[in-house]
Amino acid sequence: MAHVLNLTCRECGRTYPVGPVHVCDFCFGPLEPAYDYAAIAATVSRESIAAGPQTIWRYAGLLPIEDGVERVDLGTGCTPLVRADHLARQLGIAELYLKNDMANPTHSFKDRVVTVALTAARAMGFTTVACASTGNLANSVAAHAARMGLKAFVFIPADLEAAKIVTTAVYGATVVAVKGNYDQVNRLCSEVAQTQHWAFVNVNLRPFYSEGSKTLAFEVTEQLGWEAPEHVVVPAASGSLLTKVHRGLSELHKVGLLEQAPATSIHLAQALGCSPIVGAVQSGTDHIRPVKPNTIAKSLAIGNPADGYYASKIVRRTEGRAESVTDEEIIAAIRLLASTEGLFTETAGGVTIGALAKMAAAGAFADGGRVVALITGMGLKTAEALQDRVGPTVEIQPELEAFEEALGFLEDPAR
Repeated sequence: MAHVLNLTCRECGRTYPVGPVHVCDFCFGPLEPAYDYAAIAATVSRESIAAGPQTIWRYAGLLPIEDGVERVDLGTGCTPLVRADHLARQLGIAELYLKNDMANPTHSFKDRVVTVALTAARAMGFTTVACASTGNLANSVAAHAARMGLKAFVFIPADLEAAKIVTTAVYGATVVAVKGNYDQVNRLCSEVAQTQHWAFVNVNLRPFYSEGSKTLAFEVTEQLGWEAPEHVVVPAASGSLLTKVHRGLSELHKVGLLEQAPATSIHLAQALGCSPIVGAVQSGTDHIRPVKPNTIAKSLAIGNPADGYYASKIVRRTEGRAESVTDEEIIAAIRLLASTEGLFTETAGGVTIGALAKMAAAGAFADGGRVVALITGMGLKTAEALQDRVGPTVEIQPELEAFEEALGFLEDPAR
């Protein structure tokens, strides 16, 4: 890959040839692509990006895919950055934006990482792809594999939301429901990856997969007129998304697309029932103590987060905050977002908005800077979380009198 030098261990710095490996043989640290930033700076500009496609591939020069490789493209990326004035007033935030990644092809940010991972998989000669998933990743791997004509095996916790199972199986993937939580599913997949020549997007292809998340930082910055926001609020499961948002902002400065080094505070949101990274940040350490998840936010229910250590460090280094919310606060936040901005997010989005509200109340955004909250998945996938909590305002007979009586029209002086 012309602009990728190698895969480098984040812990000991050892380097490896570009390929389907994800951990260091010497210290078991995670690997990630190392780029030739000087070469990228010489070929990538704001103008070249503006002339690119309306997908994440407009940032191809900053992704670990070589020029000339056939890219997988369902139309992922360039999702709306919505100014949310109604919600901002409710929360006392001066300037608030919502990055609406529900607009991606399978309605979550996971399309970003899968698009990159499956492009790399095909270039490496894999014919079967797989993943361990809490739902959104399963949807995306199955959809992209169908488009590419690849076999797909998707491993999920058996108690996943019904809608996320349906929206995976419909694409024809082999769906393996495992009687255990995500951490147990992930361990199983690590074992299967040792016996099958498959491209596990979040195991042996993790260095490529995770880089797709950087495009959220690229898009937000471009949509703000090539300025980095002062605050970003990120929901966390493994913690990878948060680390890549930070890396993406830093890379824009390294290649000259941002004139000044970003001074963005990166804030982290988790559900109280699965909040090991919040626990670390709030206790002032980077040590992650694994937990057994118990929350309705199943897409964030990773009790032993692979990138938790790195996410915790970034939050503290950028003077961000970490907040957790109860299941009841998640439901309230989903309804608040829907009723103020017309956006129906899944439970992970409820976590983001609930934590955003707590951070605002605590003065995290008192500097008046621009705040961007990442809305990473659609509410229809987790509608069962709202079952018996929202429904018809009234139930009446099919008669005008019944309607007027129910709504109190006769007492309305403006009628």
